[in-house]
Amino acid sequence: MTLSDLFQVLLYFGVMLALVRPLGGFIARVYQGEPTFLDPLLKPLESLLYRIGGVRPAEEMGWKTHALALLLFNAFGILTVYAIQRLQSPVNPQHLGPVSPDLAFNTAVSFGTNTNWQSYGGESAMSYLAQMLAMTVQNFLSAATGMAILAALARGLARSSRRTIGNFWVDMTRGTLYVLLPLALILAVVVASQGVVQTFSAYPTAPLLQPTRDADGKDVAEQTLALGPAASQVAIKQLGTNGGGFFGVNSSHPFENPTPLSNFLEMLAILLIPAALCYTFGKMVGDTRQGWALLAAMTIIFVAVLTVPLWSEQSGNPSLAALGVDSAASDLQAGGNMEGKEVRFGIASSALWATATTAASNGSVNSMHDSYMPLGGMIPMWLIQLGEVVYGGVGSGLYGMLVFAIIAVFVAGLMVGRTPEYLGKKIETFEMKMSALVILIPIMLVLVGTAVAVATPAGKDAIANPGPHGFSEVLYAFSSAGNNNGSAFAGLGADNPFYNISLGLAMLAGRYWVVIPVLAIAGSMVQKGKTPAGTGTLPTDSLLFIGWLIAVVLMVGALSFLPALALGPVVEHLMLGQ
Repeated sequence: MTLSDLFQVLLYFGVMLALVRPLGGFIARVYQGEPTFLDPLLKPLESLLYRIGGVRPAEEMGWKTHALALLLFNAFGILTVYAIQRLQSPVNPQHLGPVSPDLAFNTAVSFGTNTNWQSYGGESAMSYLAQMLAMTVQNFLSAATGMAILAALARGLARSSRRTIGNFWVDMTRGTLYVLLPLALILAVVVASQGVVQTFSAYPTAPLLQPTRDADGKDVAEQTLALGPAASQVAIKQLGTNGGGFFGVNSSHPFENPTPLSNFLEMLAILLIPAALCYTFGKMVGDTRQGWALLAAMTIIFVAVLTVPLWSEQSGNPSLAALGVDSAASDLQAGGNMEGKEVRFGIASSALWATATTAASNGSVNSMHDSYMPLGGMIPMWLIQLGEVVYGGVGSGLYGMLVFAIIAVFVAGLMVGRTPEYLGKKIETFEMKMSALVILIPIMLVLVGTAVAVATPAGKDAIANPGPHGFSEVLYAFSSAGNNNGSAFAGLGADNPFYNISLGLAMLAGRYWVVIPVLAIAGSMVQKGKTPAGTGTLPTDSLLFIGWLIAVVLMVGALSFLPALALGPVVEHLMLGQ
């Protein structure tokens, strides 16, 4: 790693961590209903939305009512996105046809669940109307849903002897208006100033400097330049850890990510809110040390795993080295494995983005993960399989890490023979059953889905690369869908009925079979009184607990997916140079 690469990484972490406290404190004020500097501008709009929707903001909900409201709202959003794709007009200057039913189902579920898996190229499949009214709107709403769930769980842990965990409609509205919308507006303007396109014009054409021939042997003398209202979607796709690209190649496209500054800001936006929510959680439960402890555990894991793709990609491909290819870094070349990476970003920025986007449930890319070295590509896949709790998605990452914290204190309690407690609340049978569902359901979806795909003709026919890499492509796809990430090993031809339907079902189950148990935990915990800490209580803000929490997270990931990873990237790594 060069000094320039090291500077990029340190600058990234420095800026992100510096913003945790101010942004996290602001978000806490939003969800606690406290005054903010945006109230004079947004309070009238918030009140108007409540009147239109018939919402009584002072009335709170129990966890079952909260879950029902969430499911109904999300179901309506998914159906709306499906219908828009099937209609495709107006605002369709390229006159693109309706999306096929299976692809429309897959995409509607994908954006409704904050996954943003894409089996299509945006510039060749989606009208401007679909990009704005379907994809961009869901980028806001699915992200706000995750934040609302976290706010409900935080109240469940903070309150005592109550039955309500907040109002879903209020949390959704305030999260969208006060957090996501202002940040997205600022980021959209900044990236547009860097060259990210924002227009309703039809696609123009430009003459080629040198005419060529297409795959059918026809002469080609000009190139069509895909445009559209991209900046507005790019901003919220990053801030909301959605990740769906306006164009097919996502943030490696120069119209989505044209400059080093836009690259840094978009990459920063991926982890900005997830990291800040740790401090938000600490404020909401009345002990900011708890939030800092969770953030520390996430950061330690992130920094440790980041070293692997940085080393692996910079080391290059030994198969090419055996042929005499010079892959050493010099003034004339970046060196290492530059396949699938943009020259203007280089290896360090590409590896950092790949790690951040899969540590969060973002899924956007500025390089092609399918082209990474086996171990370099294994890390993004493994971070997804951990449940994306290393910062994670907005809301979803932290409530996933809190479930791991509950499991950690439960196991620690068993080891010392004491009733486990977290934040003064006893962890009992019901909480452990729900926590087990949160952990085990995504694992089941990934492993069973992968097994079915590689055992059936419909699944195998879409694999472009034979051997362990082809297996990795399928494993990555179901890992991405089951854990609501959305990135992919691009060698898999996933736009067919088998993968559109199976991955769509995995996305639905991976989102809602996890959300409901989390809300059930919140509903159970809010009814309990707090137990004063004693001499045998495990401090959950200590270095000991941070280390123990990291160990639990890694053990679950390693034990669950090591056999599958051994069949894919590990074998592929061992085969290099043979």
